[in-house]
Amino acid sequence: MPASPDQKRRDQELAWIGDCILELYARNWILKNHGTVSGEMAKRMTCNAFLANVGNPTKVEAQIGTIYQTEGTDAAFAWIEAELLPLFLKQEKNRK
Repeated sequence: MPASPDQKRRDQELAWIGDCILELYARNWILKNHGTVSGEMAKRMTCNAFLANVGNPTKVEAQIGTIYQTEGTDAAFAWIEAELLPLFLKQEKNRK
């Protein structure tokens, strides 16, 4: 059953919020772990091509947005760290 227009809009809104939270996590993580600003690394960590390895990018971002809105920043960051960071680190290792 296809999502209703209202549900699609809600998913897009949650994805928009989730995208922002993911970007914030990525920037914090890069600064903490690499001690520098790296827009390229942040892009690799947040782009749709990367998120597609986990699922539909919009749905992944919407999930982050939902967690953020219901449980807060720490919970959203914890989800990113558990679900996305291991794959990102693996891909970064393979890049080198």
